[in-house]
Amino acid sequence: MDVSNAAETYSHELEGFVSQQRAAVDLQHSIGKLLLDHSIELVLFRNHLVNVSTSEILRLHAYAAKVVGESISVFDSAELAELLHGMKLAPAKIDIGKLSAEWRHEGGAFDSKEAFLASKLGGFMAGGDDRPEPRDVVLYGFGRIGRLCARELIKQAGKGQQLRLRAVVTRKVDADILASRAALIANDSVHGEFGGSIDVDVEAKCLIVNGQRIHMIAASDPASIDYTSYGIQDALVVDNTGVYRDREALSLHLQSAGVSKVLLTAPGKGIPNVVYGINHGDLDLDQETVYSAASCTTNAISPVLKVIEDHFGVASGHIETVHAYTNDQNLLDNMHKKHRRGRSAAVNMVITETGAGKAVTKVIPELEGKLTANAVRVPTPNGSLAILNLTLDKATTRDQLLATLKSAALQGALVNQIHFSMNEELVSNDIIGNECCSVFDSPATIVSQDGQRVVLYVWYDNEFGYTKQVIRLAKYVAKVRRNIYY
Repeated sequence: MDVSNAAETYSHELEGFVSQQRAAVDLQHSIGKLLLDHSIELVLFRNHLVNVSTSEILRLHAYAAKVVGESISVFDSAELAELLHGMKLAPAKIDIGKLSAEWRHEGGAFDSKEAFLASKLGGFMAGGDDRPEPRDVVLYGFGRIGRLCARELIKQAGKGQQLRLRAVVTRKVDADILASRAALIANDSVHGEFGGSIDVDVEAKCLIVNGQRIHMIAASDPASIDYTSYGIQDALVVDNTGVYRDREALSLHLQSAGVSKVLLTAPGKGIPNVVYGINHGDLDLDQETVYSAASCTTNAISPVLKVIEDHFGVASGHIETVHAYTNDQNLLDNMHKKHRRGRSAAVNMVITETGAGKAVTKVIPELEGKLTANAVRVPTPNGSLAILNLTLDKATTRDQLLATLKSAALQGALVNQIHFSMNEELVSNDIIGNECCSVFDSPATIVSQDGQRVVLYVWYDNEFGYTKQVIRLAKYVAKVRRNIYY
């Protein structure tokens, strides 16, 4: 290549990239203004944009071209976001990637981007005070899921003030415990640094996180706490202790002043077991007061099983979960009520049972009697895998199967639940922090020659992915959902 041409090509490509970076900075600025000024959160094909770098914004635009099949321009995204700030919109969650793709396809039918946005978001216009009344949340217990819930609730506090974390209940509270709880929020060996400000008010027994005062309450009886004395009213209690599992036990929370609803972060007996995105619409929110968010595995497999059942039918199947170890297991060999779980979690693969095969039938009744399930705990602290070995009612091809699941991940009721991965090098660490409860590993899919036997691989962050589902359900039962444009 001619030296002068090579230099010119280099300069041209660098200039183009820098101009994209400038557009990403403009988009970043609009994302912050929309959130703080109007409680409008922008995402890009379900990927969060708040507090992400300009490099990540550009990467996500490239992701859209590869996975979503839409070549969208960061320049369009930036301009549309700026125009959104000038519109009088009610609090909402808006997919700027979807809008940019629609502008690319439909823009010719409109006189301007302003007219295009008015057409798309006319139903989102503010009228009076459109902000939902924030609901108080109490975390009862502060283990792995409890702390991740706290992090996420605190992080989301600026996105419309839907849920406000007001208190955390543990068995004991003193100066040392307050300091320890603060440290456990700030630092996590799996999920990294929190990245916010955390102060301890020992005298008031409070943590102050990003300006939000959280009461740390000591109690061992769910019915004994007067939350109203802390200024907490009409609260949703999220019980993540794992101790109270049925309606009678969980209803003890409702005897405490200031509590109106309870959400269990585990499978429950005698109460609705809900996978948000699938059967949440069956709930009677006015009559029901106690709910279960099912298990992490049930949330992982149900979305994919729902798609397969609806399109191809499931005749029978077996689900094997390869699950990260949990605090229920021993670090070193010791006594345990479930004998194999007594062996050292850090150095053994441990066969154990899972109730996910039965639990999924509470969410998808059509699968009753069709599935078996088992689990293997493995020496990794987070990131799990479900292997779905299914026999279908209706034969299909690999291409048809993948197209069906890809469509479900991009449009419809399960866009927040299914992440369609095309990464041929995907491993468990790669899905940590993924906000979808099901990460479908498309390259690993196997379809038999007759098209009726399939093997599907579904990864899941058994901590964070599940926590996101808990919070989605919490917003729904608390009736603080925003407008959503996906």
